[in-house]
Amino acid sequence: MGEKGLMSRVLSPKFGGYLTFGSLDATKVSAPGQPTVEELIDIYDIRRIGPDTKVLGVIANPVKQSKSPVLHNTCLQSVGYNAVYLPLLADNIARFLSTYSSPDFSGFSCSLPFKVDAVQCCHEHDPVAKSIGAISTIIRRPDGKLLGYNNDYIGAICAIEDGIGGPGSKNAAVTPLAGRLLVVVGAGGAGKAIAYGAKEKGARIVVANRTYEKAVSLAAAVGGHALRLAELETFRPEEGMILANATSLGMYPNVDGTPIPKQALSFYDVVFDAVYAPKVTRLLREAEECGVKVVSGVEMFLRQALGQFERFTNGIEGFDS
Repeated sequence: MGEKGLMSRVLSPKFGGYLTFGSLDATKVSAPGQPTVEELIDIYDIRRIGPDTKVLGVIANPVKQSKSPVLHNTCLQSVGYNAVYLPLLADNIARFLSTYSSPDFSGFSCSLPFKVDAVQCCHEHDPVAKSIGAISTIIRRPDGKLLGYNNDYIGAICAIEDGIGGPGSKNAAVTPLAGRLLVVVGAGGAGKAIAYGAKEKGARIVVANRTYEKAVSLAAAVGGHALRLAELETFRPEEGMILANATSLGMYPNVDGTPIPKQALSFYDVVFDAVYAPKVTRLLREAEECGVKVVSGVEMFLRQALGQFERFTNGIEGFDS
């Protein structure tokens, strides 16, 4: 029942079920979390699911707002890959991964608030994920071992670079981020990924966080400076700064949230918001009203999703224990 019950409804044919239940109208469901017939057919392609179908999904809390199932299932169906991608509501990622330990559960996107906790759940990590200390993609090998990757930093940094107006580059000497002051709001998994990626591109990093000690820790790891969140209201050491929100403030359903007062947004040349649901957050709307260039989290989402899709479908390589 509820959101957690969606998995059993969609996977019914995989485990031998003859029927599953769907409603004709999303406003007239017979049980909480019941999908519509249209969703079962168009999003999950339930008529194609069988015993050999692999299970993928996004582990998050909340997860209802995620666009990943629509995007990944569309891509899986377009290439004929025998897998289905589900929204997976979890309370504890370690418990979730140990419960759904079958090799058939072969890959996961890891979202808020589990990116940091996922590090301890994986047996091996790619070098970037190890350096960042956060996981956005988990692959389960046939032997059951979990491999952790981080695709967030590539998605976010490329999106910010494109927003600034220059193409992404592996060469920090030519990237538009080189030498710029980038203020990262949030010290969780997404914040760590953005701070790490920006440092690799030659940016100078400031980390602001509600819990100051976490800002200090992340800033020290990237050779940056830490601020309390409230200090952003008056923080303006130079012109041309870039702001990157890596918190969930403004995410559906709490769409009125924002990490920084509107009057302070004029201090920045570019404002990026990792939140992509809604596409235009309060932060981005107010930044535009201040005449600031904005970059939507949709741009990061699409880029990191491409990296995840390649992991899900193309095998496993390049690991350090």
